[in-house]
Amino acid sequence: ALRSGFAAATGDFILVQDADLEYSPEDYPLLLEPLMSGKADVVLGSRFMGARPHRVLFFWHMVGNKFLTLLSNMLTNINLTDVETGYKAFKAPLIKSIRIEEDGFGVEPEIIAKLARTGCRIYEVGISYSGRTYAEGKKINWKDGIRAIYAIFKYNLERGQV
Repeated sequence: ALRSGFAAATGDFILVQDADLEYSPEDYPLLLEPLMSGKADVVLGSRFMGARPHRVLFFWHMVGNKFLTLLSNMLTNINLTDVETGYKAFKAPLIKSIRIEEDGFGVEPEIIAKLARTGCRIYEVGISYSGRTYAEGKKINWKDGIRAIYAIFKYNLERGQV
């Protein structure tokens, strides 16, 4: 879906929001402002910074995300707080220049690794987050974390095409 969406987009900026209702469209201005003011090439919404409202859920999901973020940060040498965010905005030409191979949970680490290699200006902004329970439809499990670890190593240790 991301590949076809990026290819079809015609604007100057592309905003990605997971369609699971955990992220609020009211935060669009927060993500777009650094792009529109020329400060950033990429803006990532972070569930772990800022004073926006958050529904508190699943300690081990937070631990897993912190681990994945630390691992990604070590290999990219950038300092993110939420590598697996489902809320991000890009300058359109930049994200369209990146060849995305992954599907599912590995796509975020792949995009971050490839963006880091470009030297682009990445910003993070605090966003609101209303996480779902498994009864409400949350689908992530430990296998998704394994795929993310694989993607972090694969796309940070390979060199060449972005």
